[in-house]
Amino acid sequence: MAEPMRIRATMAGDVADVKVLMNHPMETGTRKDAKTGQLIPGHYITEVTATLNGKAVLNAEIGPAVSKNPFLGFKVKGAKAGDKVVVNWVDNKGDKNSTEAAIG
Repeated sequence: MAEPMRIRATMAGDVADVKVLMNHPMETGTRKDAKTGQLIPGHYITEVTATLNGKAVLNAEIGPAVSKNPFLGFKVKGAKAGDKVVVNWVDNKGDKNSTEAAIG
């Protein structure tokens, strides 16, 4: 089971500013274990999606070049206080995670 994500969504005029911290090891598959010398298997997020009240507002494909525990920030125009933002990710091993927040 994936660790929980942290999300914050705030309003600035008619634009929602969404910030998400995704807990994930983001292993590239090219790094070696210092003790054994064996390659550490790749384990990284491949897709991130975000919705606002059920409507897709972000679809991103990412890969192993992104650092451990990625931080994602984006803005959504036309949002209102109280609207629900949901962020999901899927990784290369099929693990999934989701979090949601009401825009404040």
